[in-house]
Amino acid sequence: MGVNTDPVVVRIQGPVSRDDVPRLCQELSARLTDTGATEAVCEVEALAPADLTAVEALARLRLTAGRHGCRIRLHEPTPELLDLLDLIGLRDLIDPD
Repeated sequence: MGVNTDPVVVRIQGPVSRDDVPRLCQELSARLTDTGATEAVCEVEALAPADLTAVEALARLRLTAGRHGCRIRLHEPTPELLDLLDLIGLRDLIDPD
């Protein structure tokens, strides 16, 4: 199977609960396995609120992508989300657009 240069897109919207995190990671893992993509894009413009649960979800999605040799980036993160990622030292782990 060749390398797929089209990114896998994950849409995260509304509030994220801790119960959502494993499902999001499983969905990303399955899509990366199916497509062989080397990049994942998290569309987070509709993610609200930007809280620690949302950051946990993004961090775990980053770990999931990394296990597949894939990088992950955020599409249209809010300033609040970027500030929170900065505050806890995770902004460099997830490349914003």
